[in-house]
Amino acid sequence: MTERIWDRFLTEQDRLHLDMSRHRQIGFGARPVLLLIDLYRWVFGDKPEPLLEAIKSWPGSCGLAAWEALPHIQTLLAAARRAGIPIVHVTGLGRESGVAGWNRTSVPPADITPEVLDRQRRQFDIVDQLKPLAGEALLHKASPSAFWGTPLIGHLNSLNADTIITCGESTSGCVRATVVDGCTYRFRMVVVEEGVFDRTQASHAINLLDMSQKYADVLPVAEVIKYLEEQRAKKPPE
Repeated sequence: MTERIWDRFLTEQDRLHLDMSRHRQIGFGARPVLLLIDLYRWVFGDKPEPLLEAIKSWPGSCGLAAWEALPHIQTLLAAARRAGIPIVHVTGLGRESGVAGWNRTSVPPADITPEVLDRQRRQFDIVDQLKPLAGEALLHKASPSAFWGTPLIGHLNSLNADTIITCGESTSGCVRATVVDGCTYRFRMVVVEEGVFDRTQASHAINLLDMSQKYADVLPVAEVIKYLEEQRAKKPPE
C-alpha cells in the first residue's frame, strides 16, 4: 500500500484501526467546480523563505510549504481551465471593509512602519501566479469557511454543481472548515493533497487523514488532473 503523508504520525492502534476500517471513497460526480481557498500574499510573502524566517515579516506565512504547493496548484488550475469547469477564488475580507474577521494579526502601534502598512494592504491579494481570469468568480470571506457569509452556496446551486475540488490553505483551518460545510451541503468534496498546505506539519497531515476518513476524498493531484482531462474530452466541440 502506498504510504500516505499522515502515516508517520500514527500510533500502532491507529494503524490497526485504519486497516480494519472499511473506508470507501466518495468518488467524483459529473459537474465539478474548482475552489481555491486563501491563496493570498499573507501566506506566501514576497519570496520563498523557511517558515521561521518568513514569519518575521509575514506573521501569517506558511513558509516553504506554500511555495512547494504553488506549482501543483498552477498545474491543477491550468487543467481546470482547459476542461472549462467553473472556478471560484476565495480570499479574505480586508480591514477597509470595516468587518471584524476571525484571524487578525495585531501589530503593536510602535511597530507599524510603512513596510508593515504595505504588507497589511496587500495581505489578501491573490498571488500573481494564481490570479483570477475574467469570468472566474472571486469571493471575499470574513470567517474560516468559504460558505459562511458569502454567496458561495447560491453560486454552486446555480451551476448545479455536485463536486467541489478544493485546494489552498490552511489544511487545518479554512480548508477543513470549508470541506466540512461542503460535506454538510451534500457536495462530493475532493481535497488535492499536494495543493493544500499549513504552518504546522503535524496539523497538515492529521487533518488530511481526518478529512479523508469523514468528509472528503484526499487525492493526489495526478488523479484529479486525469479526471479533469476526462471532463475535457466530454466537452462538445466549440
